[in-house]
Amino acid sequence: MKSVLISALVAAGVMASAPAFANKDLATKSGCLACHQIDKKLVGPAYQDIAKKYKASDEARLIERVTKGTAATGGQVWKEINGGVVPMPPNTAVKPEDVKTLVKWILAGAK
Repeated sequence: MKSVLISALVAAGVMASAPAFANKDLATKSGCLACHQIDKKLVGPAYQDIAKKYKASDEARLIERVTKGTAATGGQVWKEINGGVVPMPPNTAVKPEDVKTLVKWILAGAK
C-alpha cells in the first residue's frame, strides 16, 4: 500500500513539472522564441520581464495581445519595452487554447 502511494506521488510530481517543459516546447513550436527569450530581451521583451510587469488578472488582456498583436491592442505599452521598433504581429495560426497555455506559463514566470 505504501509503495502505491509513493508511486502515485512521484507520478504526480513528474506530471506537475512536465508542463514547464511542454510550454517552452509549445513556445518554440509556435514560433514565439524567434522574437522572445525566457530571460533576456531579443526583438520582444523577455518572458520573465513580462511576468514581472503583469499580474494573473491581466491574463485575458495578454491573450488578446498575443492573438491580435500589440499594434491592435495598445502597442504603445510594448513600444516602451522594445523601443517602438517592431510591434508583435497577430498570431492567428496559434490555436486559442495554446495561446492561453503560453500566457499562463509566461505569467507564472516562464521557467
